[in-house]
Amino acid sequence: MNMEKLKIILAADHAGFRLKEAVKSFLQEKGYEIEDVGVGEFKKDDDYPEYMIKAAMKVVEDASGGIKAVIFGGSGQGEAMVANRFPGARACVWYGGDMEVLKASRNDNDSNMLSIGARFVDEQGLKRAVELWLSTPFSNEERHKRRIGQMDSIE
Repeated sequence: MNMEKLKIILAADHAGFRLKEAVKSFLQEKGYEIEDVGVGEFKKDDDYPEYMIKAAMKVVEDASGGIKAVIFGGSGQGEAMVANRFPGARACVWYGGDMEVLKASRNDNDSNMLSIGARFVDEQGLKRAVELWLSTPFSNEERHKRRIGQMDSIE
């Protein structure tokens, strides 16, 4: 996919705000179109579901696959749980460590949302992880397409 055509939705709560801002600048420098659905400023007592719902809805409303999202929270787990409630949203979680899981999430599951555990990653590693996730294509293997269809049909 042409990166200039790929739109990236960003969302974070207070725990992920700083890293979201760093990734926003990084992705803009790479030529991605960015839409930040919040939080727009650090708010110590905000609630992440509001922002994750906005991000997931943007992703699933676009049937072309031209929109992906990177979402941030303390662990990334709750954020992914919110996102994955929407049929068509396939959020994977990364909180540092082995990046092979990022490749597998794209290659096998066509993940369209990357949920970051901000309390567990550093900025440089995160930038490499986001770049790897965005640049890894979906395999389009029939078995993977079949499984994704099954996931997306759950109501």
